[in-house]
Amino acid sequence: MEIAENAALVVVDVQEGFEEEAYWGPRNNPGADRNIAGLIDAWQASGRPVVFVRHDSPEPDSPLRVGQPGNDFKRYVEERRGKGSGPELLLTKSVNSAFYGTPDLGAWLDRGGVRQIVVAGIQTNMCAETTARMGGNLGYEVFFALDATYTFDGGGPWGWTLGADELARATAVSLHGGGFAKVVRSAELIEAAG
Repeated sequence: MEIAENAALVVVDVQEGFEEEAYWGPRNNPGADRNIAGLIDAWQASGRPVVFVRHDSPEPDSPLRVGQPGNDFKRYVEERRGKGSGPELLLTKSVNSAFYGTPDLGAWLDRGGVRQIVVAGIQTNMCAETTARMGGNLGYEVFFALDATYTFDGGGPWGWTLGADELARATAVSLHGGGFAKVVRSAELIEAAG
């Protein structure tokens, strides 16, 4: 795997509100936070660009709404902001895709000549997947760090439910099989970025 010198790490919605299990339900991949931190460290050490995405939920009962403690980045992310030697962007959004946020992610990447992005964060099958799909549609080479994401059990139509691990596998198959992104492990990315 070849990681460009200016490949951008897009860290999606790693916020305190996702710790509220009573609201979200059971999650998967307990190692995700360690892997996200490792990616941020590797990207910052190599001087590559890092984008920190925060979801400002418009939903009145969401733990991620502005003004609530859950809107804040998790401590390990907040402690890393501003520590790299490369470009950094703070982006806020109220929908699933980081490409529909403020400031404009596509314009920022294009100004830096970035054509390759790595997506990590929360939730695997929601904002992380949507950002990766849109990145692929927009012509970026996208790497999806599956083990640096997590999600929660979910419900759908007709009483259907899927566990968090099933949803994560479905995301991996859809992204990889559909050609939206290359689904990889964080250790591979860290090694390639070294």
